[in-house]
Parts: sequence; C-alpha cells; structure tokens
Amino acid sequence: MTAPVVRPDAALEPLVASIAAGDRDAFQQLFRALAPKVRGYLLRLGADAGAADEVTQETMLTIWRKAASYDPALASVSTWVFTIARNRRIDRLRRARRPEFDPNDPALQPDPVEGADVAHEAAETGQLLRAAIQELPKEQLRLLELAFFHDKSHRAIADETKLPLGTVKSRIRLALVRLRDRLKDETR
Repeated sequence: MTAPVVRPDAALEPLVASIAAGDRDAFQQLFRALAPKVRGYLLRLGADAGAADEVTQETMLTIWRKAASYDPALASVSTWVFTIARNRRIDRLRRARRPEFDPNDPALQPDPVEGADVAHEAAETGQLLRAAIQELPKEQLRLLELAFFHDKSHRAIADETKLPLGTVKSRIRLALVRLRDRLKDETR
C-alpha cells in the first residue's frame, strides 16, 4: 500500500483561506513561515539586501490583498508565493531600467516657431509648385500623383497603367526635372 502524497506546504493552505477572510493572525503565521524564505530566494536571484526586503514586503502585501484569488488546484501555496515574489522583482527591474523623465530633454521641446518671413516664403513656394504641377502634361501628372500622393511603387504604377516600367520611371523623372526647372525660373 502506498502512502498518500502529502504536499509539503499543505498546512499553509488553511492559513491562506483565513487570510482571505481577513484573519491577521493567520497572516502573521504565514509571514513568519515564508517571508525569510522569500527574502533568501530574492537574494539568490541577485537582489541586494535592501531590494530583497522591499520586494519581500511587496510580496507579502500582495498575499494579504489577493489571498482570495489563491487556487490550491493550480499551485501549492509556496509556488504561488514565490511566483508573486519573482513577478514583483521583475516589475522592480523593469522600473529601474526606465529612464528618468527629463523635462529639459531636447526631444520633448516644441519645435521653434517659424518667422513670418519663412512661413510667407513657404506659402509662395507652395503656390508656385501647385501651378507648375498643373502645367505638366497629363500622363506625367497622373504618374506623379500615383507615385507621390498615392505612395505607389514604380512597379505598381507600371502594372496599373499598363506602361513599361522604364517608361514610368522616365516620365516621372522628366516631370521632376520640369518642376525643378520651373521653380528655379520663378524663384530667381
């Protein structure tokens, strides 16, 4: 006859049930039984003494708050507790790796406001560009629209328009040269 399997921390299960009901004495008993083991576990994982103490406290506080969620069918009490400790340690490491918020970081500063002359010049250039685009031959205009406004590749444009790829590339290049030349003439 085989002996029944006794889980090593089966005596702790009633304590967790009592803790779920708010029993402070049961929590003290569980704390005395597991807190030193949790601290030792954290020290073996590489935590310094201060961090191990803090994570142990966080773990025990989590047990107090979440005792009702413990399910003996899923894990033993010690497995549940050490999993909580491991997760709290991981959370602490993740927080430590996050950089501190620096409000003076240049990446967080707004872009400088353009001067009125720069904004006016950009608006004029935009008007000239729109006018120059409208003067392009229709086949070049259509290909530019597909490439730049619809973000299509030259291959996709060639497939859609049934034109050879080389024709698509040369017409787009020709359109860009015309636009550049037109804008040079207008801005002189």
